[in-house]
Amino acid sequence: MAFTSICLTRTQVIFMYPKPVQSFSETENIIKDMILQRENHTDLVLVILKKEHLEFLGICEVGAIDTHTPELGIWLKKSAHGHGFGREAIHALKGWVDKNLEYNYLSYPVDKRNIPSRKIAESLGGKIFREFQQINESGYLLDEVEYRIYK
Repeated sequence: MAFTSICLTRTQVIFMYPKPVQSFSETENIIKDMILQRENHTDLVLVILKKEHLEFLGICEVGAIDTHTPELGIWLKKSAHGHGFGREAIHALKGWVDKNLEYNYLSYPVDKRNIPSRKIAESLGGKIFREFQQINESGYLLDEVEYRIYK
């Protein structure tokens, strides 16, 4: 999942795999890639907007939709944390997945330290399947758990 550097804090960057972009053209290329992925039916990336004012809050994604193990992901700007927007968005996205895709399970990888995101996976009945570590594109060590979420 790719993100712009707008509204990112150091705390958020250490939990994400992709690194923030450095230029407008990089952002433009990422958006073009997301559109192609949607057209090719491989990924679905959606913008999360606040209902009242259509304020940008973040993005959510279901990747690998052309497989039997799609992956859920989310990023919210810091000011949107703690209001239930992430849970609402991921629950709505899972509803779409349940209606539109055939799958064995959904994967939801998250850094162990990212408690709010872990609670989202657990609110969908997610169970930890495996634990692993990897270095993200910003050079931080991710200490991850992968939740599996079933229909």
